[in-house]
Amino acid sequence: MKQLKDIGSYFLMLKKVFSSFTKGSVLRELIFKEIDDLVIGSMGIVAFISFFVGGVIAIQTALNLDNPLIPKSLIGFATRQSVVLEFAPTFISIIMAGKVGSFITSSIGSMRVTEQIDALEVMGINSLNYLVFPKIVALMLYPFVIAIAMFLGIMGGYVAGVYGGFTSSPEFVAGLQDSFDPFHLTYAFVKTFVFAFILATVPSWQGYYMKGGALEVGKASTNSFVWTSVLIILSNYIVTQLLLS
Repeated sequence: MKQLKDIGSYFLMLKKVFSSFTKGSVLRELIFKEIDDLVIGSMGIVAFISFFVGGVIAIQTALNLDNPLIPKSLIGFATRQSVVLEFAPTFISIIMAGKVGSFITSSIGSMRVTEQIDALEVMGINSLNYLVFPKIVALMLYPFVIAIAMFLGIMGGYVAGVYGGFTSSPEFVAGLQDSFDPFHLTYAFVKTFVFAFILATVPSWQGYYMKGGALEVGKASTNSFVWTSVLIILSNYIVTQLLLS
């Protein structure tokens, strides 16, 4: 019954988020602040991880090519497919569940503990629209972060493959171009939008409905990461079945 209650409270929260909108000028400032905190503030860690994981994918692919009959261009092909289809949209989203999700939960949870949310309600402000809607809008720019992750992941693979002596530059580029299906990019960005919505709403739900003090804020942040990761993986499976099968 608790699980049904939680699911119900989540969807009731979504209904309130998109009703009784806050004044436009106030929302605009909040959206720009959230873009800075959630999107731009995450670029550093995303860039670092993407570049080096792309390099690891290229090296591991090269080390498993024992047969001399297999062309070295496969290194570029495998790097592109791994980065575009799964690593950039899914793996980065799970990392963001830890960074962004915990930040959202702790910030809203702290407002709940210090009764700032109650103060917003007393002033006649729809606190859910005020707190959660700007985060949803800001994270609609999340595909831009994933596009950067894709580019840097492939660049990392190129640097590791070519300058590591595993393949030549023309062979790697040929692998990147081999059997390229533009729909794979569409698929990746469709599920990125789904992940962005999960990243914005599930941590907000955990923080908004938490009860207790500072210790419970930490527990809510942990639950936020767990449930956001679970829903990202589950939705990844569903979207993949719908779009690629």
